[in-house]
Amino acid sequence: MDGDFRTEFTRQPTGLKQHPALVLNADYRPLSYYPLSLWPWQDAIRAAYMDRVDIVSEYDQVVRSPSTVIRIPSVVVLKDYVKPQKRVAFTRFNLFLRDEFCCQYCGSRGDLTFDHVVPRAAGGVTSWQNVVAACSPCNLRKGSKSLRQIGMTLRKPPRQPCAEELRNMGRRFPPNFLHESWMDFLYWDAELQA
Repeated sequence: MDGDFRTEFTRQPTGLKQHPALVLNADYRPLSYYPLSLWPWQDAIRAAYMDRVDIVSEYDQVVRSPSTVIRIPSVVVLKDYVKPQKRVAFTRFNLFLRDEFCCQYCGSRGDLTFDHVVPRAAGGVTSWQNVVAACSPCNLRKGSKSLRQIGMTLRKPPRQPCAEELRNMGRRFPPNFLHESWMDFLYWDAELQA
């Protein structure tokens, strides 16, 4: 035989990697909006067989075992309610989400980093109330000076967000891929237009 004979008998199921399942809490809300709570299709099927989730919606595609044909779940609901976290972790991602992924000095959306409003050199601490998202040019321009010294202003004062506020903010930034079976569950609490 020419080449590697094993490749003739192996098929890579690359298409199946593209079938994530939206995971909803027992109250039919996503566990998180940003990042969107998704499981690989294998985890969704495993959880269904372990009776931890109910399958609400399925893709048209199926997976096969020697004895079973299973439609791939697209939306699953947890049987036990998971209480949402009240405390918001102070992470770079959550900071950018709070500031809507834009510089708090000029409003640009690219090349983001974070900046201490009161510089650390002047005794500023790393906290929700003192750190903002900033683009690199504004961050370099400000340096270790105060806002008054450099003549810059903030678009909004920095503060610690609550968990619900970040969840609502995450709804404004949908991921690149949204399956049509997810729409009823992602925006079910949006105000209807007359």
